[in-house]
Amino acid sequence: MDCRKIMIGEHSFRRMFEREILPDDVLDVVRNGEIIKEYPEDKPYPSFLILKFVNYRPIHVVIAKNAVNDLCFVVTVYEPDPETWSKDFKTKLYE
Repeated sequence: MDCRKIMIGEHSFRRMFEREILPDDVLDVVRNGEIIKEYPEDKPYPSFLILKFVNYRPIHVVIAKNAVNDLCFVVTVYEPDPETWSKDFKTKLYE
């Protein structure tokens, strides 16, 4: 994801701490991960679900991107549940 700046808010930091996901890992996912789902109608900015394996651990990061200034806001961070996601963690089994 091409972001001029990545902002991590309080909610995301709490989730990262609870889920033992490091800030550097989140930045790596945003910068180098694969967009697996787009939510163009989300407000105030379109959002994206990004996946990357970090040390063999799948990490999902949801970001909202302001296309005017290329600022990306981390909405949430989590390790996808293998019971809920496909084996490659790209497709949710139950919507």
